[in-house]
Amino acid sequence: MRSWIVLVGSLLQLVASIDSQWHDEAGPWFEATLGEPWPIPATRQVHELYACLDVDSFDFHIVDKSCDILLDAVKRYGKIIETEAKTAKWKVEDGEDLLVCDNYLRKLEINLQLECEQYPRLHSNESYYLSVLEKSKSSAWLEADSIWGILRGLETFSQLLASPRNSSKLVIKSQAIRDYPKMAHRGLLLDTSRHYMPLSVILSTLDAMAYNKLNVFHWHIVDDNSFPYVSSAYPELSRRGAYHRSMLYTAEDVAKVVEHARYRAIRVVPEFDTPGHTRSWGQAYPHLLTTCYDQKKQPTGKLGPMDPSKPQVYDFMRNLLREISERFVDDHFHLGGDEVPFQCWQSNPGVNNFMERHNISSRYDKLEEMYVKRVLGMCEELRLKSIVWQEVFDNGVDLPKDSVVQVWTGNWRKEMAKITAAGHPVLLSACWYMSELASGGDWLKFYDCDPLNFLASSKEHKKLVIGGEACMWGEFVDKNNVQQRIWPRASAVAERLWSRKRNGPETAAKRLEEHACRMNRRGIPAQPPNGSGYCLTLPQ
Repeated sequence: MRSWIVLVGSLLQLVASIDSQWHDEAGPWFEATLGEPWPIPATRQVHELYACLDVDSFDFHIVDKSCDILLDAVKRYGKIIETEAKTAKWKVEDGEDLLVCDNYLRKLEINLQLECEQYPRLHSNESYYLSVLEKSKSSAWLEADSIWGILRGLETFSQLLASPRNSSKLVIKSQAIRDYPKMAHRGLLLDTSRHYMPLSVILSTLDAMAYNKLNVFHWHIVDDNSFPYVSSAYPELSRRGAYHRSMLYTAEDVAKVVEHARYRAIRVVPEFDTPGHTRSWGQAYPHLLTTCYDQKKQPTGKLGPMDPSKPQVYDFMRNLLREISERFVDDHFHLGGDEVPFQCWQSNPGVNNFMERHNISSRYDKLEEMYVKRVLGMCEELRLKSIVWQEVFDNGVDLPKDSVVQVWTGNWRKEMAKITAAGHPVLLSACWYMSELASGGDWLKFYDCDPLNFLASSKEHKKLVIGGEACMWGEFVDKNNVQQRIWPRASAVAERLWSRKRNGPETAAKRLEEHACRMNRRGIPAQPPNGSGYCLTLPQ
């Protein structure tokens, strides 16, 4: 409770210390920036020259190569700019426009250097170069090797447009930006088991991720609580394990999510957590789980984790993994492995007899290792690279070198030092749990976390930090509040993972105020980041 009070007090001091000069978008006592991109670009040179943009005369011009992803993006960002222009006009429609424009931006030329890839991958090239009003006083230039870089550049271009307080016009400053991400894996975990999230919420979440240059949707799709994924191989899993027949994700739904993400340079990495967190699996297939016994060696009626002693468990997992790999297309799969309770295994006579035959009596960590290694072998057969929670590493499982370990608990600095010393790629989530809410404006604690702030044995070990993820667990969120809980708090995580530079808290707060309002105008119900104020959006 004390830490909560201290945090709120520091935030109030921060907000009170900011001297309001412009009073734009955020009320009379908090200054928001105008036309500042989020996240911070790698390099940026801004000049005094500016131009106005008239949507009726502005055009996206594709110079050479094109594809479905680029055509969709041009259409999508055209609509975003139209909304910004309508908001600007509505803002001062009854007042005098004090801004006189001598120069107008007429087009953005888009130069894609290489042919479009079909899907983004872990190390896809997201770099781009954006020049506004430098080559010509009426045009901007966007260039990138890959389609993914073009998408990131289009997002930045859309964020550079702003409308001064006493003007109904969109304005953009002359500038040059060379940009690329700090980390390859910039993710958001969404839990859809503890509360079901409608497809519309997931698609909206992907939109917001693109606005923040996040590139991995970690879909924690099933858990103890419910099994909403509809499997063609095992349809009883969702039929018996989902909350309700209206709360399902069909093959068509998965395809929509993967496609929506692809158009936004986002990978979809599914997680089917085993051997623990599988109570919902047992609704349809109780024989796959471990029967728990009491001290009198009698069944208690409760079921524990997957039973590693049963051959049918591995046949089941092999078939399910094959189906998952075909539907989700990404070359990474999250197999979980966290919080495996050993008590039920300890109580089960059949499990203990199995362990004796394999010379691992009383070594339940070794039993877990046997299970995980079997599943890892299946992933390798399917050419899937694995991601696991840190317990799998901590329990001594002999992982393939390319297995990614995700750190979520304990002393994360020591944990990441150990994992990288062992040669494994690592993701950080420990300081980015969106489910831990201190107050509406607690984004600073996420912004202050640096995934490279640990004592590594060498520079090569630090290179094994491939990124991190903000985690939105679902115990206390559903469709009614999940977006507000994520945004703009996850925006702070996005900037730490994309940007090598970092603002001080006052500057970051002003920029985040603008960015949250920008997301509001685009239909994302991001909550206010800094306290009292207002944000102008078009009337519904």
